[in-house]
Amino acid sequence: MAECFSFSGTYDRWLRFSYSWMGLKSTTTDLSGDGTVMHCWVPKTYKPNKPNLLLVHGLGASGMWQWNAFVSRFIERFNVYVPDLLFFGDSYTNRPERTEQFQAQCVAGVLKAEGVKKTAVVGASYGGFVAYSLAAQFPEMVEKLVLWGAGVCMEEKDMEDGMFQVKSMDEAVSIMLPQTPEKMKELIKVVFYKPVMTIPTCFMQDFIDVSQRKVTNLSAARLCFSTLPTNLSLLMPSVQFSFPLLAKLSPFLFLIHNGSSYS
Repeated sequence: MAECFSFSGTYDRWLRFSYSWMGLKSTTTDLSGDGTVMHCWVPKTYKPNKPNLLLVHGLGASGMWQWNAFVSRFIERFNVYVPDLLFFGDSYTNRPERTEQFQAQCVAGVLKAEGVKKTAVVGASYGGFVAYSLAAQFPEMVEKLVLWGAGVCMEEKDMEDGMFQVKSMDEAVSIMLPQTPEKMKELIKVVFYKPVMTIPTCFMQDFIDVSQRKVTNLSAARLCFSTLPTNLSLLMPSVQFSFPLLAKLSPFLFLIHNGSSYS
């Protein structure tokens, strides 16, 4: 389907038009001169009277795809920034780093290049790990933090006992970054409250083909997720497990999971 007509490809082009129409522009920032480039949607016209809002996507396609339903609601109140994490969308690096700390450093580099000194941050799924790391490494930059569906406190037993029951991180990655319609069906069962299982296989394959073109290096993207620690005490060596960062941000920190929020 992707060779003749692609629904996902058409939708991707529509999203680009939509983001531009809402007042955002596509930018790329060369962060280090050694092959690290990060793509980000930024305001066409910066409004100093508005607060800033950074939206960090999770695994899957690009940030543009994942935040589309929210940008139109935020754009009137915030200067919105939607980056593509490394190996997703149009972002890539030739460096060997694959950690969420390095992802956060690159996001911070983009914000600095855009002149952003302070921002609220929302991180979804894998993006929640990156957002937490951003707050830990650059506390002067993050004034509010929302972690949405991000297992920053996840332990091995949670993977065994939870609703997302997998035997290993590799198995989790194979579902979160599906390469076949069968794995896509497994993902749909996990992420939807009332999953629709009657989607034609050709449509799912079309989505996989298009979304993986947006994952600039699939093996590297898989490695980014598989290297996540399964205990928060390992997530940030510089942050003690007594949650000093959470205490510092407590008036503004929200952890959202399965429809519940904790502040």
